[in-house]
Amino acid sequence: MINFLKYKYVCAVFSCMIFALSIGAYFYRGGFSYSVDFTGGTQALLRFSKKIEPDAIKNILTAEGYKGIDTREFSKNEILVRVQEFSSDLTGIGEKIKIALQKAFPDNTIEIMQTDSVGSGVGATLRWDSMKAILIALILMLLYIAIRFKFAFAVGALVALFHDAFVILAFFLITNKEISVDVIGAILAVLGYSVNDTIIIFNQIRENLKKMKGAPVEEVVNKSINQTLRRTILTSSATALVVLSMFIFGGEALRNLSTALLLGIVFGTYSSIYIASPVMLLLYKGEK
Repeated sequence: MINFLKYKYVCAVFSCMIFALSIGAYFYRGGFSYSVDFTGGTQALLRFSKKIEPDAIKNILTAEGYKGIDTREFSKNEILVRVQEFSSDLTGIGEKIKIALQKAFPDNTIEIMQTDSVGSGVGATLRWDSMKAILIALILMLLYIAIRFKFAFAVGALVALFHDAFVILAFFLITNKEISVDVIGAILAVLGYSVNDTIIIFNQIRENLKKMKGAPVEEVVNKSINQTLRRTILTSSATALVVLSMFIFGGEALRNLSTALLLGIVFGTYSSIYIASPVMLLLYKGEK
């Protein structure tokens, strides 16, 4: 039997390091990088017949009077261009960007692959609604577990869920990737996935507490994790294979979504064992 609780302090230090690194990255980056969904503006995915440097695109569009220009290279010939300018005629803005670049690079054939546009007011509302969705999900899960189990179990699960959401956001912050609606959707999906794994372990702990009366609580928790370990590994592996195929073959459009889901699967399993159970154990012993 594996003694998982033996490494609880090591894992606590590891999670605290992620937290500290994220705080440092937040101030260094100046905050999160949000997609057009949240900031408002227009973005166009352009395909070039010849390779072009993103900095050259920025210089040309700056000279044309565009503000808040950001570029992201998806492949050697595909570049996402984002500007703060918004118009209901989003195709028109995309065409203007294409025409400006075509003049500067007449020997380069440019094709518009995709164009998106969101008003600043809509983007701010959407960002706030996304935050509320995550908070409401956490509160409802806390109430559900508190009713079904005990308060100590609920707090352990809540801390683990917060940890999962934080790790995904931290990764996107440190790597300077954009937070989009897809990422928020992935976080909500991960919360549901992670809490399911946590409840399976908690349910086994509750059953073993009845069967192993008089045994140390640490022993009961450790045995319960070992009893559910096979199911956890099989479920996580099967889910990860599906998401990994999405990551590899889904293209750039699904890259952020699949990345967030992969992180959620890995750290959701980690938090169920090394975050939820130790926190529950700490509070449970306090209740006793």
